[in-house]
Amino acid sequence: MSHIDTLIIEATDPAAARAFYDQAFGPGLPVEVRAGDSPTSGFRGFHVSLTLAQPADVDALAESAIVAGAEVIKPVTKSFWGYGGVLRAPDGAIWKVVSASKKNTGPVRRTYESVVLLIGADDVLATKRFYTERGFGVAKSFGRKYVEFEPGSGPVTLGLLSRKALAKDAGVPIDGTGAHRLSLRGGTTAATDPDGFAWEPATTSVPGGEA
Repeated sequence: MSHIDTLIIEATDPAAARAFYDQAFGPGLPVEVRAGDSPTSGFRGFHVSLTLAQPADVDALAESAIVAGAEVIKPVTKSFWGYGGVLRAPDGAIWKVVSASKKNTGPVRRTYESVVLLIGADDVLATKRFYTERGFGVAKSFGRKYVEFEPGSGPVTLGLLSRKALAKDAGVPIDGTGAHRLSLRGGTTAATDPDGFAWEPATTSVPGGEA
């Protein structure tokens, strides 16, 4: 469990959710959608960021997501850290589309450079310890405020903020109950982290070392 292969989002209408992601962000997104109706309300304790090269790319991706049915939580705008906005997919998952650049330097592209899953941890240090003990390397760490892990060979970078800070970053109230409706796939063993996010193995080991 040293990297994330796939984000698994549960939706009451998985076909509609899959169609949304394909239209909004493109078919190459490392996201799998499956049926799930576990009770959930309010903030689910995570959001996913798509980072892009320039503001025009953010605008293009945000526009396609809105046309596909996304709700605008924070309109895309320039800020001290760059340019971006926050959207909610029809299945309820929160997505950020962002760029560290404030200036356009080339033709518009809807291609994102990275996918970052941020978890809102009840205890950032405890959750950090859980992941480092399972093989995640730490790229950045600022005490109890923020942790970013090395992505390893996976397409998704994992990061941690406190739940309060992540809700503020997403622009939503901190309150939320029930299921995350998100599982993570990677490694060869199942596990559940301190904040209740379940890991599913990407491969299953069998006698003889074959999978």
